[in-house]
Amino acid sequence: MKKLLEKVLVACNGSDSSLRAVKYGIILSRQTQVQVKVVYIVDSASIKQLTLSRFMDPDEARKISQSLEEDGKNILEHIKLLAKSKKVNIETELRDGAVWSQVISAADEWDADLILLGGTSEGNNMRALNRASVTKQDSEIIGSAHSSVMVVREPHIDQLFKIL
Repeated sequence: MKKLLEKVLVACNGSDSSLRAVKYGIILSRQTQVQVKVVYIVDSASIKQLTLSRFMDPDEARKISQSLEEDGKNILEHIKLLAKSKKVNIETELRDGAVWSQVISAADEWDADLILLGGTSEGNNMRALNRASVTKQDSEIIGSAHSSVMVVREPHIDQLFKIL
């Protein structure tokens, strides 16, 4: 019988909340031996939209895209070091396109059982799940994913990560 969780995909954009989700994934892997893959998406769809609307010129768009790709590579290298510090092997992948569709595609292609998204850790009430704490892209992922999705709000993840 297949285990409930074997593969966990973490969407990371370098924000504090997405890095909390990464740390959660590393802890989960260490405790349950699930495979973890972290994806960083260069949001080229938004850049293309800004270029088409003439908000930015193509040269500027190219520079921004290259900068975001470099940021993504650096963030993924940092994440590999975090995982290595906890003796956890993870996969990383840099992708390009619309964030929500690329996260779903990555999860489907990798056959992920769970997608982890970073969420704010503010408050423990029902107001925590509102438009301010879940982005439009997160909402698209939650509503369209073919696997389960978990929004990580663990407020003490840094302390838990340190003692792991």
